[in-house]
Amino acid sequence: MMSNAHALVTQFWQLMQTNDFVAVGSVLHDEYILDWPQSNERIRGRAAFAQMNQEYPAAGAWQFTINRLIASETQACSDVSVTDGQVEARVISFFTIRDGLIINQVEYWPEPYPAPANRQHLVEPIN
Repeated sequence: MMSNAHALVTQFWQLMQTNDFVAVGSVLHDEYILDWPQSNERIRGRAAFAQMNQEYPAAGAWQFTINRLIASETQACSDVSVTDGQVEARVISFFTIRDGLIINQVEYWPEPYPAPANRQHLVEPIN
């Protein structure tokens, strides 16, 4: 059985795929907060979320691919690949659900880096 959080976060990423960031607000709670701990930033509310995404520089439409999504009734975590055709990124997002909507989201945008040479004899490339 799919949890409420699983369905809601799937819907969130489907709406993000449309690049209509105002429409994404339909799954966000009135008290929605998005935190980016790595840059110490907080985005509060649907309007700020939509505007931040609309103003973010992009070479083309953003595309989102869910690599993994795990969820309970009120919590979810997604691993999503993001690209605008030039930039490729990966985001790990933690969601909290209240009243059937996303009230809190915490995102980590890790930077890829080359594997250190000193462990080359112990590893193999994933791709």
